[in-house]
Amino acid sequence: MSKYVKAAALMTLIGGAVFVSSCATVEGMGKDIEKTGEVISDTAKDTKNKM
Repeated sequence: MSKYVKAAALMTLIGGAVFVSSCATVEGMGKDIEKTGEVISDTAKDTKNKM
């Protein structure tokens, strides 16, 4: 194999690893945002009930 093919294969593997790990990060971020929204909603409801 030429050094270019090896370099391309290595870059593909690294790119794939980054892509897979970023999906997990985006999923986690989505869950965090959802939880934050729930807390804000609950706080707003509590405040409204106290008025």
